[in-house]
Amino acid sequence: MILHIDEHIVVVDKPAGMPVHRSRLVNDGDVYLIDVVRGLVDGPLHLIHRLDRATSGVLLIGRSSEVAGTLGRQFMQREVEKTYLAVCRGWPQETGEIDYPLPGVRENSERKPALTRWRRLHTIEVPIAINRYPQQRYALVDVSPETGRYRQIRRHFAHLRHPLIGDTSHGRTEHNRLFKQHFGVHRLLLHARSLVFDHPVEARRISIDAPLDAEFSGLLERFGWSIL
Repeated sequence: MILHIDEHIVVVDKPAGMPVHRSRLVNDGDVYLIDVVRGLVDGPLHLIHRLDRATSGVLLIGRSSEVAGTLGRQFMQREVEKTYLAVCRGWPQETGEIDYPLPGVRENSERKPALTRWRRLHTIEVPIAINRYPQQRYALVDVSPETGRYRQIRRHFAHLRHPLIGDTSHGRTEHNRLFKQHFGVHRLLLHARSLVFDHPVEARRISIDAPLDAEFSGLLERFGWSIL
């Protein structure tokens, strides 16, 4: 789970399905990522950013309030490079961006600027019928959110009519069911692959990658999709 640790920061690989911390959106019986990390690392821990419960991948934690403030400013000033891998329905353009304001957790809250860029890596046609379509198209995309709004990637791809596979809130039930029944995929196919940022104390740029779990990587292997 721990990808990097020093006296200032901890970087972990969050499993899909594990909430990061307590909130009104999770159940009292859940295991929280921050509590698991506290069992492995001594001293105070400060979450710098969040990942959705359903999303896996790189998560950055500061080990002091000063470090948390420094790293938080990097996120606010868009100096952190975030890269995700996702599987979506359909074939989006090879490259593109969506600049579409999004609300917060509540749909009626104020909409704020949100920008997401993507690059299509692979495509496939699956010969399984859904409704009147005998074949289904899917794509693997490399996604870089420039802002950090609530469920930004999921909402943006749903807005593009290319919802992510496994997204039970913004996706398509029939396609999620297809992946469960035929490919054994029961998770949201969204993974925070890498994080690049300035070390808060040392004068160096640091890059951390998180490997795909067996469920996600197994699907890529089955589809013949490779990633560098």
